[in-house]
Amino acid sequence: MRVIAGRWGGRTLVAPAGAATRPTADRVREALFSVLADVEGETVLDLYAGTGALGIEALSRGAVHATFVENARPALRALRQNIHVLGLGDVTTVLPIAVERALKTPPWRGEGFDLVFLDPPYAVLRAGRFTGALAGALERGLASSLRPGGRIILEHASVEDAPPVAGITLQKTRVYGDTALSFYLR
Repeated sequence: MRVIAGRWGGRTLVAPAGAATRPTADRVREALFSVLADVEGETVLDLYAGTGALGIEALSRGAVHATFVENARPALRALRQNIHVLGLGDVTTVLPIAVERALKTPPWRGEGFDLVFLDPPYAVLRAGRFTGALAGALERGLASSLRPGGRIILEHASVEDAPPVAGITLQKTRVYGDTALSFYLR
């Protein structure tokens, strides 16, 4: 796994061993950032951050700050190592808490995000619906954390439909093999 383009393009990222963390494939990240085009000057929230590959890619391409939310210890170790090796400590915040908890009482009060990556374990999205805890947290905290004109990108299994999220509009879904990216706009 590597940073695809930008300031840190070509640099290798570490990932925890095992299947518990499912990093977004390089080819899917490349396609995602081709669709997004310009992220220069944007503030990013990376939920279920894992290794931080999505937020780090955005920083590499000109985003000004990334907040990572991840609570799995092996993924947190990899995330922190990636941030350290790339020297991103000044432009990142790592919140080692569950996404549902972070959205229920957002620790980033007063801040808004231009771009949100939402890459939950596929098990929390089944039959086009989020699990109850995540659906409630999204409705309460996600739309209000997104600046007007902000975008949310949901990564999910291509066999699942993109669920509705209160307060934001689903624009399109793109499929890349067994992975789908759904693009929402506030």
